[in-house]
Amino acid sequence: MNNIKLNFLTLCKTNISLTLQQKKILNRLIKIAVLLLATYFIYNKLSSNQNLENFYAIIKKLSPKKVYIQLGVVFLLMLLNWFLESLKWKYLIKKVEQISLLKAVESVFCGLTWAIFTPNRIGEYGGRIFFLSYRKRIQGIVAMSVGHIAQMVVTSIMGAIAIVWFVYNHVNIQHWLLPYFAFWGSVISVCLLVFYFNIKIVNFLLYKINFLKKYQKYFGVLTRFKKKELLMILLYSLARYTVFTSQYLLILHFLIPDLPFFPSALMVFILFFVQSSLPSLDILDVGVRTLTATYFFKFITPHEIVVIACTALIWLVNLIIPAILGSFFIFKLNFFGSNRT
Repeated sequence: MNNIKLNFLTLCKTNISLTLQQKKILNRLIKIAVLLLATYFIYNKLSSNQNLENFYAIIKKLSPKKVYIQLGVVFLLMLLNWFLESLKWKYLIKKVEQISLLKAVESVFCGLTWAIFTPNRIGEYGGRIFFLSYRKRIQGIVAMSVGHIAQMVVTSIMGAIAIVWFVYNHVNIQHWLLPYFAFWGSVISVCLLVFYFNIKIVNFLLYKINFLKKYQKYFGVLTRFKKKELLMILLYSLARYTVFTSQYLLILHFLIPDLPFFPSALMVFILFFVQSSLPSLDILDVGVRTLTATYFFKFITPHEIVVIACTALIWLVNLIIPAILGSFFIFKLNFFGSNRT
């Protein structure tokens, strides 16, 4: 009898070992697949990008020293942008799991690699949550959504202000309609802020849906954020918004010195708003940015090619380069079980 028990335990251990080995192999295959997909999408888009070629042709005529300085500052602002996002992510996820700043940075950049080939950047969630412990990942998605809502609130409010200005200055409508545009822009902004600072109401509404009640332990993360913490997350989002707005304005005014500052800033706000409102792949997002920039900037400058080239450069610096950097962290992911194993 003892021999039978011993043989049974040995068999169980062997099966568990095989299962773990299969998971390990599958884990590696998924990482390789993600890396290959990201590489293919990036190479395919960069290999025939006329807008980037136009940008190169434009800067060849300028002082190399000034070009290097401007591009260097834009690159440093990119690093600052994603460092702020890493700080925000670390702050958000502390409601679920404590992670180091280094892991926060790695997960943010890894998420950008995943976002490259997934619709509406949904892969960014996967790139980040697989750095968390296995049982904390769904809660991590919920916490991450709070950060995305905060960024959306900032983008929408600034976009609403810019659109009211645009309608007033560049759309031929009756002037008596302008107060209505301003009023509804204000109403929408206030509603967004009220909703955001009462984000826990989403948990209450989801609990009212019968088939979602069993997931209450995941959505309950929303109730852990106090208004002071939500304000901090909103400030992180505003800081990021300021940084990538500065990138656009810096390179635009470098190539078009006579471009008026205030109107160009508001046009960038509209660009961000439209871009955030339309579904797209990150890798195709340059097309959305280009079309939007072409339409709106024509009202303040005739230099269409320069505007498009600048848009392509910002797309390259803010999304493609970080996605390439994030590819180095893909092999740190673990899709089955704790990320520590």
